[in-house]
Amino acid sequence: MTRPPTAAQRRVIDAADPVTGRLKGTGAQLEALVKRGLAFRHSRPPHDHFLTPAGHRIREAVEVAPEAPAAAGGVFAARVGGEPEPPDAGPARVREVHSARQGLLELRRMTNPNGETDRPCGWERAHLVQAAALALEAAGHPPETGGSPGYRVRATPQPEAVAVYAQGAGELSACAATLEKGGWQAGEYTEPRTRVRYLLASPRRT
Repeated sequence: MTRPPTAAQRRVIDAADPVTGRLKGTGAQLEALVKRGLAFRHSRPPHDHFLTPAGHRIREAVEVAPEAPAAAGGVFAARVGGEPEPPDAGPARVREVHSARQGLLELRRMTNPNGETDRPCGWERAHLVQAAALALEAAGHPPETGGSPGYRVRATPQPEAVAVYAQGAGELSACAATLEKGGWQAGEYTEPRTRVRYLLASPRRT
């Protein structure tokens, strides 16, 4: 079994950019993380180092809210819907969402083949609920709260797929259009027992 990272390595991992996973540290520290499969060196200049999915898992294991993605500048939680209190929708939140979305696009550029930004990257495939919710919130869709209708994003037993619920057929279709524009594929289905319509969405591979 692989031994846990040292305290110094943990500090490097914990200090990684919360969205892109970009690392800062000495050459020896970064090389040690690469050898352990917790980081990789990007092939294009400036050859920065980034966390691998295994590195992200170690980082998230000690986070207070491991289900939430983060944005540069502080803790950031994508609105997955179903929160009991209405979310802050002021200018600060708009800036946070924009920063998180831009960081995710940069991660796509840095990690997808040929720098493609029109389809999800590995981080999104490892954080399906958060990634889909961020795409919806960034496009202006309101999340469901205690007293207000909106979208809800939930995990499913199906690999690489999330369920998206919304109030009304029009909003459900609008959510599907947003996700498809962001590089996801989405189809509408009906729950057999409740007859509720929902989207089954998964990251597009090509």
